[in-house]
Order: sequence, then C-alpha cells, then structure tokens
Amino acid sequence: MSEAAHAGWVAGLRNLRPRRWDAISAVVVALLVLPELKPRHGGPAGVAFDLAFAVPLLWRSRWPFPVFIATAGIAFVQWISGMRVLGDLALLIALYTVASREDRRTALTAAAILEVGVILALGRWFQGAHIRSFIGLSGLVAAAGILGQNIRNRRQLLESLRERAARLELERDQQGKLAAAEERARIARELHDVVAHNLTVMIALADGAGYTLRDDPDEAAHALDTASRTGRLALAEMRRLLGVLREGSDGLTLDRDPQPGVPEIDRLVEHVRAAGLPVSYRVSPNARALPDGIQLTLFRIVQEALTNTLKHAGPSATAEVELTAGERDVRLSITDSGPITTPPNGNGGSGLRGMQERASVYSGVVEAGPRPEGGWRVAARLPLPAVGAEREPA
Repeated sequence: MSEAAHAGWVAGLRNLRPRRWDAISAVVVALLVLPELKPRHGGPAGVAFDLAFAVPLLWRSRWPFPVFIATAGIAFVQWISGMRVLGDLALLIALYTVASREDRRTALTAAAILEVGVILALGRWFQGAHIRSFIGLSGLVAAAGILGQNIRNRRQLLESLRERAARLELERDQQGKLAAAEERARIARELHDVVAHNLTVMIALADGAGYTLRDDPDEAAHALDTASRTGRLALAEMRRLLGVLREGSDGLTLDRDPQPGVPEIDRLVEHVRAAGLPVSYRVSPNARALPDGIQLTLFRIVQEALTNTLKHAGPSATAEVELTAGERDVRLSITDSGPITTPPNGNGGSGLRGMQERASVYSGVVEAGPRPEGGWRVAARLPLPAVGAEREPA
C-alpha cells in the first residue's frame, strides 16, 4: 500500500461517526462466538455470554459509563457461573470509552471496578500464576485507560483550538466593525465641518449680495464671486474627503490634498470676514509646527466655532480667535460678542459634540458656553506628547 493510500485510509477511519465505531466494536465482540461453537468450548452458554457482551457496545458512545456498568454486571454473572469466554474483551472496550469521554474521576472509578474483576478472575481461573497473570491483566486495564485518556486529551485540545479560532475570527470581525464605525464617524465629522461651514459662508454672502444688489452692484458681484469661490473650495474638500474611501485598481489609495492645519486658519478667517463677520486672529509662531493630526483638530474646532457664530450670533457680532502653543499643551480660544446665551441647537448640537470627540482623540478637552459679559466662548486644550514620543493616534 502506498503512503498516500495509507494516509487516506487512516483519514477515513478518523472520519467515521461514533455510532459506526460502536457498531464495529459490537460486531468484533460478537464474532468471538465462533470459537464457542467448536466442541469442548463454551457451547450455547458461551455464545449467549459473548452476544450479551456485544449488545451494550452499540450504545457505548452515547452512555459510556452505564454501558460499562452493564458489561461489568454481565462479567459478574459470568464469574458466578464459572464460565470463561472471549467476550470479556468488551470490558476493555467499555473502559476505553469511559476514559475517552468521561471525566478523570469517572474513568478511575471504572478502572477500579475492572481491577476488582481482575482480582476475582485470578482467584477463580488462574491458580498458581497469580503474579504473572495479575501483571498481564492489569497491564491491559491500564493500557485501555491510558489510551482512552490520551484520546480525550487530544479531543479537548482540538476543541479548544477550534473555539480559539472561532473566537479570534469573531474578535477580528468585531474589530473590523468597530474600525468601520470609527471611520464612518470620522467621515461624518469631516462632512459636517466642510458642508456646514462653507454653506453658512455662502448663505451669508448670498444674503449680503441680495441686500446690496440695487445700491452697490459691484459689492454684490464681489460677494457672489466670493460665494462661488467658497463653493468650489467646498467641492474640492468634499472630493478630497471622499477620495479617502476610494482605492485604485492596484489597491493603492488615490492621491489627495494634504489635510488642512494651522496655516489654513488664516484663509478660513479671511472667508469668514468676507461673509461679514469681523474676526481678529492671533497665533503663536510655534503653533505652525504642531503634529498634523493636532493641526487638523485645531482647524476644525475653529471652523465649527466660527460657523456657529455666523449662524447664531447676529449681524453685529465680532469674533476673536487666539491660538497659543506651549511646551506641554496647546490652547485655543474662540469668543464672540453675540447675544446668544444658550447652546446652539438646544443640547450643544452635533458640531459641539464633534469638537469634543476630535479633542478626546488627543486626550484634550473642549469647553463651550456663554460668557458673563455676553456672547459665546469655545476653549480647547490639547496636551502635547513628549519629545520623541508617538504624536499621532493609530
């Protein structure tokens, strides 16, 4: 037989169902009746005992210990009758099954019962060869128990490996879902910041153009031109953001513009000024050298705060933006002089929540609320990582 054929034959045996193995073991024990049919052997009584040993083995996989007790009871009746039969092999098969499918205490109990049977058999049928027979029969009992225990340990190991693989697969799927949810939340924040801010500026410019269209057509044309440029900027940012979701045919992400940071706050302030909101802006020079992720967070906070000022503070409001970067943290303050004294959108809105979520990525905090002298204030503080430490979140 070739090595491949032998491996296939072994694999076929392993794949047999337990009930089929039960039937095979019962047939093997039942075939032991053939020697009993010869003269000077057990005769009809021996055949009956062999068949009695074989029948319970049909259910040994389903009820291992009860089947063992049944075979032990048959063996005890056999001992009382004084008849020796080959069907005693069923006792070893039943012990193996108990050791391979039950806990260790049950297996030891079965082995102890069978060992008592060995001692009883020695006293009745093996006079004059007790030591040698005891060693041989006890060795068979130990071999059946050890073999069954090894099979049980192997089965438990395979089950634990399957459970671990299933658990790892489930954890991988959950991590994938969490990563996808986090990415969706990030994209939602970006879309909110881009769309809300630019639309607010465009609405303000369009309103201003409508008011000045008759009295100052040139100013109205300038406002409409600024609104057009703001719309194109918003469209470019939307394309850049959606480019994150697309991949080329070679599996590489498409090229996209850099994320906005502290240098782009100057342009943002100019757009807000063009929309009719006077804004003063002060920034420390070292703030332009912050990590890219922190710069994006600061830009989005300023963008959201000024957008809220445009929408809620009124036409006579003014705003101040101050950005200071120290050695340990960076502080951002946006204040306005509008009359608002309650949070926008009642509970702070998705914009304020978005600012807090962005800051929390870098262990920062954002506080927003009315000022005692009137208007609204947004304050953010983001701690800076130590020099040489990882500065960007994974």
